[in-house]
Amino acid sequence: MGTILVTGANRGIGLELCRQLVVSGEQVIAVCRRRSKELDAVGVSVATGIDVSSDKDVKDLARRLKGVRLDTVINNAGILESVQLEALDMKSMRNQFEINALGPLRITQALLPNLRSSAKVAIITSRMGSIADNTSGGSYGYRMSKAAVNMAGKSLSLDLHPKGIAVALIHPGYVKTDMTGFSGMIEASEAAAGILDRIRELDLNNTGTFWHMNGETLPW
Repeated sequence: MGTILVTGANRGIGLELCRQLVVSGEQVIAVCRRRSKELDAVGVSVATGIDVSSDKDVKDLARRLKGVRLDTVINNAGILESVQLEALDMKSMRNQFEINALGPLRITQALLPNLRSSAKVAIITSRMGSIADNTSGGSYGYRMSKAAVNMAGKSLSLDLHPKGIAVALIHPGYVKTDMTGFSGMIEASEAAAGILDRIRELDLNNTGTFWHMNGETLPW
């Protein structure tokens, strides 16, 4: 049984990850800005008041977790705001960058002292961050932030390899959540199950891989 930390845990994919991890017998630390009754019902340890875009909040999380050993960190917190060329919203783009790209890096760096040797770090990213897979354009803030976090994850996989820590970048699919206005193609339960399968497969031999949750390796 391990101890697994999940960010963005109060709803959507994060909430479903917590549910499935509890069922499999893991100890879960659920990190979120605001707790939810659905999360409280899961029966996990909740660290609330944490915005991954805030240096202060993330430092506070590290302080709260001092001495707690972690086997896995799942960087799931993220936002999607549509920004198109005709109406570029720089504030929205910066916000998506702070949460989607810098958030996972901020969390991982702050919790390095907590990570066991042989620990794992997962970053929930998107194939919309793939340059090779971009055939429709648009969505500037989201695409750019996810491309940036893909690069961060690849660098983390190299920098953490000597510590025995493996890193995965995982696209969850087009999921029916608040983020997509529930217009996705799969349920959060299916996405979470695929994500956890990829994390179980993760080791130092495949660290730095950009995966679809179904196991397909995605192009950068």
